[in-house]
Amino acid sequence: MILNKTPFRISMFGGGSDYPIYYHENQGATLSTTINKYCYIQTRYFPNIFNCKYRLRYHEREEVNNLYDIKHPSVRECIKYLNIDKGLEIVHTSDIPHRTGMGSSSAFTVGFMHSLYTLKGETVSKRQLAADAIHLEQNIIKESVGSQDQISASYGGFNRICFGNGIENEFEVHPIKISKYKLDNLQKHLMLFFTGYSRTASDVAKEQIKITPEKKKEIKRMVEMVDEGIDILKGNNSDISDFGKLLHESWMLKKSLTNKISTSEIDNIYNSGIKASALGGKLLGAGGGGCILFFTKPEDQEKVRQKMKELNQNIIEIPFKFENQGSTIIYKDEEQ
Repeated sequence: MILNKTPFRISMFGGGSDYPIYYHENQGATLSTTINKYCYIQTRYFPNIFNCKYRLRYHEREEVNNLYDIKHPSVRECIKYLNIDKGLEIVHTSDIPHRTGMGSSSAFTVGFMHSLYTLKGETVSKRQLAADAIHLEQNIIKESVGSQDQISASYGGFNRICFGNGIENEFEVHPIKISKYKLDNLQKHLMLFFTGYSRTASDVAKEQIKITPEKKKEIKRMVEMVDEGIDILKGNNSDISDFGKLLHESWMLKKSLTNKISTSEIDNIYNSGIKASALGGKLLGAGGGGCILFFTKPEDQEKVRQKMKELNQNIIEIPFKFENQGSTIIYKDEEQ
């Protein structure tokens, strides 16, 4: 039996440049960090005394005998990809609901792929794990997803991720090296809320991918913000508040890409947070709903917290910390 935990991520700058349609012709980059919210996947070979070969428990339950009857696309294609012909039982639980804009789908694919490699007795590198997950989601399942989520989930940590055709496997991962004090200071300025609105990322992403050739100028500017954000964090004399203002600029630019990225409800939540003293923020993920991130001075955060409570009882704050492990096997019963 294998138990895997794989982190969710917060993307700060450069989102949209991690779609192949962009970085196959242009240099892309993102700045993101994984946090201590995880999906957990328990996997084992399923004894053949049961009346089904595959038993899955996630937000649905499946019991089937034929691999091709599995409805969950990532489960079905991961098993095929690694040529596993034995029966399997898979149980998935999570710290955060799916469809929240924090890379949950890719975290699942990475975690399940990691579990299957381990179940087979094979060691897989973080790079191979990320590359396999990208290939499976983009080329086999053909989902409208970028490439940063799979990399973040595999590697963990606070990273600048570069994309482009001239790069090995089309990506490079550069950990952000700043002092613990500065990293803690950044974390203290961030507030994360679930808006109460879920969405299917691929629906929004399809539209963004479609208009990418027309929005290269805007995406190029969003890529430039990656290094600007890093410079703010690394600068000895820079004001951390500038990071929040840059987040605001990035969100305004991202919203302009397509009218599917935000909604009147999301705009109301964001604008209310800004009026309550947040310096900036953004909706996480492709858009349409999910989680929203605010950058707020610690002494002003209670104002934002109270405003969110007044605005909508379905808005829930999610306390978090940065993490740097990435996808991890936390239990392995070799005897089983």
